[in-house]
Amino acid sequence: MKIIFVTDLHGAKWKYNQLFTVASDLKADAVINAGDMLPKDGELFEQGEFISSFLKDHFSRFNSAGIYYLSYLGNDDLMIFDHVFEETCNQFSYIIPLAQKIFVLNGYEFIGLNWVVDYPFRLKDRCRRDTKDYVFQKQFGTGLLSTPGSWKELDDWFAYAHSLPTIEEELSKLPYPGNLKNSIYVIHMPPAKLGLDKCYNGSEVGSRAICDFIAQHQPKLTLHGHIHESPVMTGKWYDKIGETICIQPGQLDDFTYVVIDLETMKFDRFQEININ
Repeated sequence: MKIIFVTDLHGAKWKYNQLFTVASDLKADAVINAGDMLPKDGELFEQGEFISSFLKDHFSRFNSAGIYYLSYLGNDDLMIFDHVFEETCNQFSYIIPLAQKIFVLNGYEFIGLNWVVDYPFRLKDRCRRDTKDYVFQKQFGTGLLSTPGSWKELDDWFAYAHSLPTIEEELSKLPYPGNLKNSIYVIHMPPAKLGLDKCYNGSEVGSRAICDFIAQHQPKLTLHGHIHESPVMTGKWYDKIGETICIQPGQLDDFTYVVIDLETMKFDRFQEININ
């Protein structure tokens, strides 16, 4: 089974169009898009229109081609549009919303998680403490949650975050696969300790809880994103935790994606420039 893995496209239409070309040319069985799908520049409250117009057309092309498309929104995609995203996906039989869900395809079990460990940035829609002893980073301002057409300011983000489940707890609530050896976890946040989580400022921000979860459960494969620049910073875009292969391709100016053969577990990373 051949899959194309991509993440963090942030509304770049040329990358979305190239994704369909690549998937069609390679006769992929499925595409995995691991979050941060919507434009983050300009007016964020227009993200819903991007879903119902551009993404709907994008999904339609894959559906017509009979290529499965598993995806979810990420931390820069406003949570108030989750229902628009789900309703759009549900219009097509080959388009699968994967956040906190399981989907079985050709004997492989795909499980998604789109919560992220808290960061300094103000948008907190999908932020969680990593573990109960998590130490917060210095914040860039008051925390914000999206509400229809406006923002809700959090006077005390730290107290609010303590009322939410941790990443460790969110992982424990995921659907459990029938066969871990054929399971693929699509987790937007990268694990700690592998060099898949290094920011431009040198900080390593991966999740200890995710690392421990992978080490304990040993799925076949995990797919991550979130830290666009990490492969440039460390020279690494994949590694292993025990027998589990963990892939984090990054995403900068070029269109970056990974082609994976699940039977042979051969995989390669590609980067294409915008020639338009």
